[in-house]
Amino acid sequence: MDKTFRLILLVFAILATSMVTEVVLSITNLQRANRSAQWVNHTHAFIAEINAAVTAGQRAESALHAFLLTNNPDQRAQMSQAFGELSEHIEVAKALAASEAENKSEVAELETALIARADIARALLAAHRSGDTDSIHQQLSEDDPTQIDALASLNRRIVSRHQGLLQQRDRVEFNRDNRTRNTLYVGAGLTLLLLLISSWFIRDDLKSRRREAALLAASNEELEARVAERTSELKQSNRKLRAENLESRWSAQALEHQLRYNNLIIESVASPVVVVTRALNISRVNPAFENLIGELAPALVDQSISEFVKLAIDESGDEMIDPFELSLRSNQDLVDHAANAIDHNHKSRPMLASLHPLRDHDRVVGGVITLRPSN
Repeated sequence: MDKTFRLILLVFAILATSMVTEVVLSITNLQRANRSAQWVNHTHAFIAEINAAVTAGQRAESALHAFLLTNNPDQRAQMSQAFGELSEHIEVAKALAASEAENKSEVAELETALIARADIARALLAAHRSGDTDSIHQQLSEDDPTQIDALASLNRRIVSRHQGLLQQRDRVEFNRDNRTRNTLYVGAGLTLLLLLISSWFIRDDLKSRRREAALLAASNEELEARVAERTSELKQSNRKLRAENLESRWSAQALEHQLRYNNLIIESVASPVVVVTRALNISRVNPAFENLIGELAPALVDQSISEFVKLAIDESGDEMIDPFELSLRSNQDLVDHAANAIDHNHKSRPMLASLHPLRDHDRVVGGVITLRPSN
């Protein structure tokens, strides 16, 4: 009996060591895979922001040239929006590159090239405002096309380097996964072997355990008493849980009522009210705004607010920033700004627009726009 017990104990000690080793190896592999996934996501996000910044710059230049040819204010609005997106993508890329010096250097080089293109655009706009067509033609003729090629080449170089890093990381992780898989297979085989050995020792020990059956019968009575006691405790715990579930259900109903009241408050406001996201896309409107535009909410949601509310933009400065975007960026209210509401028939109505940023803790996540007729 003692010998059998010691052998079984030894086998299970080896089995436990093997299983702990497999668990530690699995956890380590999961943690490494998680860190690798975070790095891969970070790299893909960096590549996406770089491509988006270059694309926004190209879109802005296209809109600028179209505006110089047609003098269409829509083209100018598209240009301003594209330059705003360019700036936002560059800032995000800077934040993503903050932890690596080489990435910071690449973003700085790209930003310098984009700023040079933006300076040319500002000069062309200044000449257009002054009506100096000769200066416009001269600047366009003097524009070095190699700058555009260099910008595209820089973009390809940055993207190519990071894609190479992604491929290298993929090969490393593949090799690690193979080693981990082989280790787990060996551990599983060892575990199976130990279980078979344990089964043989346990079967041999069953004969001695039958002699202990009588002792177990006596122990069963005590166990039944403990089970009855435990059952009573579980019933009490069950009653307590039912009470807690009822309280949780009341809390959920109260929250649902609060949300419904909030929607009723917004819909009952007589003035047009629009809730927008951080990117100035419509997420909710009240009936007054639907009546003003002549469209129902499903047709308005996810549309840009600039399609229905045109703000008067100060053109005196070098940079033209949408006041709504500036208000959200600076986390400051915009009150009674001159605007025009464009309905579904493309008719314009003079309005005064106000925007109040929506904050989640210290972060601006959107805004509430109210309109009222201009006196």
